Amino acid sequence: MRLARQRFLAFDAGMVTFNAMKSHDEKIPDPKELEKEIGEFLSKKFGDNVKIVTPVVLSEKNAVDTVKPPPKRKKEINFDLKPEELIAYLDQFVVKQDNAKAILATKICTHFNRIRRAREGPEDTESTTKVGNIKNNVLMIGPTGVGKTYIIKLIAAKIGVPFVKGDATKFSETGYVGGDVEDLVRDLVREADDDIELAECGIIYIDEIDKIASSRNIIGADVSRTGVQRALLKPMEETEVDLKVPHDPISMIQEIERFRKTGKREKQSVNTANILFIMSGAFMDLVPIIQKRLTKQEIGFGARIERPQEQFNILTQVKSEDFIRFGFESEFVGRLPVQAVFENLTETDLYDILKNPNNPIILGKKLDFAAYDIEIKFEDQVLHMLAQQAFSENTGARGLVSAVEKTLLEFEKKLPSTRIKKFPATLDIIKKPESSIEKLTKADDTRFDDIFENLAQEERQRIKQYLESNKSHLEKKYNLTMTSSRANLVARAYAKNIMDIENVVKHIKTNYDEIKKMELYFFKNHDMNIVLEEDAIDFIMEQLIQAPIDLKAVYEKVDMDFKHGLKLAREKTGRSRYFITRQALLDPEAYISQMIQSEFEAD
Repeated sequence: MRLARQRFLAFDAGMVTFNAMKSHDEKIPDPKELEKEIGEFLSKKFGDNVKIVTPVVLSEKNAVDTVKPPPKRKKEINFDLKPEELIAYLDQFVVKQDNAKAILATKICTHFNRIRRAREGPEDTESTTKVGNIKNNVLMIGPTGVGKTYIIKLIAAKIGVPFVKGDATKFSETGYVGGDVEDLVRDLVREADDDIELAECGIIYIDEIDKIASSRNIIGADVSRTGVQRALLKPMEETEVDLKVPHDPISMIQEIERFRKTGKREKQSVNTANILFIMSGAFMDLVPIIQKRLTKQEIGFGARIERPQEQFNILTQVKSEDFIRFGFESEFVGRLPVQAVFENLTETDLYDILKNPNNPIILGKKLDFAAYDIEIKFEDQVLHMLAQQAFSENTGARGLVSAVEKTLLEFEKKLPSTRIKKFPATLDIIKKPESSIEKLTKADDTRFDDIFENLAQEERQRIKQYLESNKSHLEKKYNLTMTSSRANLVARAYAKNIMDIENVVKHIKTNYDEIKKMELYFFKNHDMNIVLEEDAIDFIMEQLIQAPIDLKAVYEKVDMDFKHGLKLAREKTGRSRYFITRQALLDPEAYISQMIQSEFEAD
């Protein structure tokens, strides 16, 4: 019974640490000696009530229960994109900004295709080194809310590279948020799930870069701002960034753990030669500088002053000397050889953004109401009103979010407590929230159901128009013929599921490929070839959109409907290849009878 009262002390000799200030001449005991001395001390103090139990540690090689995690799949990078393909992709999401989209798509595609070429052809390494590597780092100029951040996020997602965003206003002489500029590169590695090779092809985006220009109103150098510019010079060109952060306890613990397992010290670093740096800012004070350079005054009778052009046209004529006068170091400007100027958005542009089926503002609001099982459809006049309100705020597309939230807040607050499942957002309903909610909740009022259906029909029509405009791009990308019937399917799927067009078409394509596999299954099971015509495939996909049907159940029905009849037809006609149409799926018996009868008449 005494043993039951004994207390045991688990002792891991490998975790004992020593004072770093201890004399080097003093002999450090090994773990067994330590265990013996501590055991004797505990025995004297507590008797047999406390004992040391040394845990048995299995090496990783001999551990039976050690399960190695599956190796991470490397993320594929779409390096084979052409500029026109990327522009066509951006056109689906970004309204206006044609000049900026063309510049960004061209230079970014060139950047990543150069990386691909360098990786595929190691024999060119020597010649590349001699020529040098000049990166197409980009400087984007434009007011807030015109889509600068959005367009870079789209490009990074499309190509499949990690993306991090920093704010230039958080930089100082000492660095970035208490660390240094290199922290952005480390963030890129984290975004790449610790895949250093992938991180070395990432995109670092720094916003509000105009805020680190040195002030032109002070005498002497503005050290704090020029210091930040100089801190960015090396990473923007090429340097090695050590992943181990000095004075970071987590980094040190990870290094110790790695050393305990491998017995080796590994130096992990990231090379920034292929990391693309993209900067952006409003640069409002840049316009007068360019105007002053462009304005030519002549003294005498021929004196004339050129009329200043509008802001966008002026900004497109910016030169390096203008940036230097603005407050940038010449070395910093030299690291940004590509400039893309963004246009201000008009009220019509804001309306086009809301009307675009891929815009995250309307899709996000649909998700908000869907959280309460409420389906919402927007009238075209409401979109015009929201665009007008947003334009008056003068914050670009950002104003659309606040306009939508203010307009629909009352409905989002009260409708979830009602039985309403379909909400038609018309101008008449939106303008009078209290009375409209009261009318919507009346059980005997069916007018709103008709209004909702009309809005749904208008939405489907807009989707079909959008598909027609982007037909060639979608067909090429997904290898899917966009017939009129299929466009109707995409429109219906978009109305039923809250997702952008790209994901809807991808979903339709996945179903298409799965349905085509039925032909192979039928051949394996019955040694007969069936070919599902396009209208038959569309019919099956239509059923999948209407209700969540399992494709296995669809195949079992097709198999049951046709296997016996087609075997009989093969005996009568000698044919083993049959084309299944939509009508055949609707009436299999009539299809088989008609086929046999037609064969006999032909004979």
